[in-house]
Amino acid sequence: MATGPDTPQASTHVAPSVSTHVIVFANEKGGTGKSTTAVHVAIALAAKGARVACLDLDHRQRTVGRYLDNRAETMKRNGSVLPMPRHATLSDQSEDQFEDLWHSLCEGSDFLVVDTPGRDDPFARTAAALANTLVTPMNDSFVDFDLIGQVDPETYQVTRPSFYSELIWDARKQRARADGTTIDWVVLRNRLQHIEARNMRRVSDALAQLAKRVGFRIIPGLGERVIYREMF
Repeated sequence: MATGPDTPQASTHVAPSVSTHVIVFANEKGGTGKSTTAVHVAIALAAKGARVACLDLDHRQRTVGRYLDNRAETMKRNGSVLPMPRHATLSDQSEDQFEDLWHSLCEGSDFLVVDTPGRDDPFARTAAALANTLVTPMNDSFVDFDLIGQVDPETYQVTRPSFYSELIWDARKQRARADGTTIDWVVLRNRLQHIEARNMRRVSDALAQLAKRVGFRIIPGLGERVIYREMF
């Protein structure tokens, strides 16, 4: 994966998993709904009977880890049985711990769901390079769009991919050279308003333009609802 001088990819010896489908939620911008969406995907897969594990790489916020801890406490307190993934948090930010957690969580799992911090992070880069499916949630605004593509401020036409798109493009090329596979990149439009506005249409058009250039799929995510703010 392309790496900059400030935040290189972690130097691990983890190879892409053959038996476990790895879903990584990644966006260097915070507040886009990565953790909320990751939790919903993990629980939905577990509810369908899949063997699911979760890895939280955001050791500061630990949103996914804390949510699943609270879920386990609720089950214990109420005597209920709920779909529950195995989970762990990368706490000491060491390459050895990353490798150990990655291997242990992949073992016996159909899916590994990985949540990453909303900043440039070496372990997030490594996880993205190991993903089968890479999901980038973004709010429906050009502030968020700017991370993956630049637009002309007058015409709203895409002028070029941004740094993050180039980074994922390089990761795909390295992955293809390494094992002949590719990364399915999905851009998820999150926190959607219920009333369509002109800006939503402009963002939609810009995403469609950029998708043709850099090769990602576009899917709708979660609507803007109070229940998602209250969930924890």
